[in-house]
Amino acid sequence: MRILVTGGAGFIGSNLVERLVRLGHDVRILDNFSTGHRSNLLGFADEIDVVEGDVQSYERVHNAMRGCETVLHQAALPSVPRSIADPLTSHATNTTGTLNVLLAARDADVRRLVFASSSSVYGTAEGLRKAETMPTVPISPYGTAKLAAESYCRSFHEVYGLETVALRYFNVFGPRQDPASEYAAVIPKFIAAFSEGRAPVIYGDGEQSRDFTYVDNIVDANLAALDATGVAGRVYNAACGERITLNDLAAELREQMEVGIEPEHGPARPGDIRHSLADIERARTELGYEPQIGFSEGLRRTIPHLLGEATALVSRGATQ
Repeated sequence: MRILVTGGAGFIGSNLVERLVRLGHDVRILDNFSTGHRSNLLGFADEIDVVEGDVQSYERVHNAMRGCETVLHQAALPSVPRSIADPLTSHATNTTGTLNVLLAARDADVRRLVFASSSSVYGTAEGLRKAETMPTVPISPYGTAKLAAESYCRSFHEVYGLETVALRYFNVFGPRQDPASEYAAVIPKFIAAFSEGRAPVIYGDGEQSRDFTYVDNIVDANLAALDATGVAGRVYNAACGERITLNDLAAELREQMEVGIEPEHGPARPGDIRHSLADIERARTELGYEPQIGFSEGLRRTIPHLLGEATALVSRGATQ
């Protein structure tokens, strides 16, 4: 199958591409390399077709889409804090960019498009465990942009007959996640801090909780969404269904990394959601999705990768 992966050089996208190549698919990626890295493609770059371009350009997306049967749309400008600092750019990439991808998919007669949405669309929705039937009340520009993109996916299915499936990711972590970015996610930030002998900062009391999901589970969810029948126009949570507080996370990392450093606490950040826990029953029932790698095992697989990648970045910087 010829598959286009937008954002294929990014953290999640490159893990998807690696699995697809291993399964024997014909893979093309579209990436502007603003947050993705060519180093993420090492080991399989010669087996894929790389198109450099931005999803904000319909022409570039249309050219990359030619001949593709399905699309895994991962390209995004992530981070709630980044969207609060720059909501216009967040909207341009996450909403207008998705509209361009949908238009190009329609025009290229693509069979199915799987869209990477976010748990941030739930926002302040009441109830600890978030189900797809709940109201969506996003509080950040990032969550708002993702929800608008979800609505476009549903519209393109209803109006144009394009098969779309939206997956709401919950706090994905794993190899190739960038710890150096100003907007890095909490797990690579904590791992980098502990490895450097620094105290990581927990914003708030640390009892806020997340459904941390190892990236291989997200890859499984995407593959399931590509092939499942009777799911077009639908939205699904992609997570583990486990609640982990940030204090729990810090304690688990301290144990696995064998460090005695205690985290520091700072003021709570605006736009942050207190609790984010997924109900994954719909994905289990309709997609046949079942998370295979739990939180602790995911950290065991992630820590050496991130430490190795951080060392490689330092080495490359020293030789330039």
